[in-house]
Amino acid sequence: MTSKKKILVIQKIHEVGMQLLDNNPNYEYEIIDAEEMITKVDPELLKKKIEDCDALSIRTEKLPGEIINQGKKLKVISRHGVGYDNIDLVATKKNNITLTITSTANAIAVAEHVMFMILNISKGINMYNNAVKSGNFGDRNKLPKTIELWNKNILIVGFGRIGQCLIKRCLGFEMNVFVYDPFVDYETIKSLGGQKVEKLEEAVKIMDAVSLHLPLNDKTRNLIDINLLKTMKKNCILINAARGGIVNEKDLNAALNQGLIHGAGLDVFSKEPPDENNPLLKNDKAFLSPHTAPFTEECMQRMGKETIQNIIDFFDNKLDKSKIVKL
Repeated sequence: MTSKKKILVIQKIHEVGMQLLDNNPNYEYEIIDAEEMITKVDPELLKKKIEDCDALSIRTEKLPGEIINQGKKLKVISRHGVGYDNIDLVATKKNNITLTITSTANAIAVAEHVMFMILNISKGINMYNNAVKSGNFGDRNKLPKTIELWNKNILIVGFGRIGQCLIKRCLGFEMNVFVYDPFVDYETIKSLGGQKVEKLEEAVKIMDAVSLHLPLNDKTRNLIDINLLKTMKKNCILINAARGGIVNEKDLNAALNQGLIHGAGLDVFSKEPPDENNPLLKNDKAFLSPHTAPFTEECMQRMGKETIQNIIDFFDNKLDKSKIVKL
């Protein structure tokens, strides 16, 4: 009789995903969670629990090499999401562990969230809402005029699944869509209605909006800094629903205060939760959300299911290669 595979679930996922394990006699699992979504799971507890696990699923919890190295039976790490900067890739590769992501689950939700942020900033939603609720309906002619999206230029930086979902929504608003992604060819971008640009530094100069959709690594850290922000149009809207470290937050705050760009929408931060003294928290030109772009009910179901299905498919030798991170 084949022994059951043991799965360590670090941070709860949607019950739809857990049902896949409940209904499969080949697996058993244990859930380790903390009170807050931005977790602080005891590292010593993780070291102990990971020792006899065949697989684990993980959301945003940090997974350093010292913990991964304790997983002597560990064969696969399934990331609930698409970013994996919380996982030590060197240790993962050294221990011959497969790392998977939920590459097909969150694109729609994140793309919609980006449009939500662009519309909030361009249309002054908070300004209008506050005016009416504070009894200043008559001030409507005194308020600053808002911005149309029609015929505006938007640059999508990174053209994976999220970027490709976003372009459809931008074209629906009849925007002119440009794409910066060195790894996607001209014909693919053109076939989806976009125009490929070769140089980020030149492209941002003519954009009315810039939306970031790329991983955080040594090449992308602080990609958006004061030097780049200075070249943008004063009416430009910057959106980051990728990873916080891609944008230099100090530089962004300065750019907003100096009127270098119109506004910014951030769903991610270099430190989460952000420090209470982070100046962007008090900047009226910054529209913020707490890393919740994929937090639709539908998306959380898809992500939970795909997280567990990736583990099952791995052991059944059916795992889609597009869901495996190249280490």
